[in-house]
Amino acid sequence: MAIDLDLGGRVALVTGSTQGIGHAVAVRLAEAGAAVVVNGRDGSRVEAAAKQVRDAVPDATVSGVVADLTAAQDVDDLLLQVPSSRTR
Repeated sequence: MAIDLDLGGRVALVTGSTQGIGHAVAVRLAEAGAAVVVNGRDGSRVEAAAKQVRDAVPDATVSGVVADLTAAQDVDDLLLQVPSSRTR
């Protein structure tokens, strides 16, 4: 059973999204209309994954942020780079 989600106006940060299940989730969220932020530890893999999501969903808003989530400073930097979709 397919679930029809409208995630327009939302931002989805998908960690570990340069391959496998995380990458598949990033594509599905982009298809549902979310602005997707791809994350991984290797810059070339992050850029390649972001390009693959853009290729799969041409009208998607996709960005990539390199961060090792085991490093506190990287987490802080990541959070500063991820746009907020919160409404007031």
